Amino acid sequence: MHAFDVLGDPVRRRILELLAGGEQSSGEVTTVIQREFGISQPAVSQHLKVLRDNGFATVRAQGTRRLYAVEFAPLREVDLWLDHFRGFWEQRLDALATELVRGRRKKQDGQSGRDIPDQAGAEGR
Repeated sequence: MHAFDVLGDPVRRRILELLAGGEQSSGEVTTVIQREFGISQPAVSQHLKVLRDNGFATVRAQGTRRLYAVEFAPLREVDLWLDHFRGFWEQRLDALATELVRGRRKKQDGQSGRDIPDQAGAEGR
């Protein structure tokens, strides 16, 4: 399964968000996912299996509990792939930041940013 197929599912993305906060038992994950998505325990287990089988999560046994954690290597690979496209939105964000700074300067200088006709322009109408 391709990384984006794994990450394309909102339940699996949410599970990864939960695991990013630290190792959690399958029961803890199931409780949150059932409450938020209204799916069964076997369905949550299937999502955990997909994450595990595709390298996005690890599991270790602690007695009768199964503890899951995020495996960051596949996420780094996704990040590297996305790096090719970052320029598309970073340039726009840089331009937005520039415009926001300009707006703050005008406000501090007491300028409204609107062109106000001078008296000569008003008389000539």
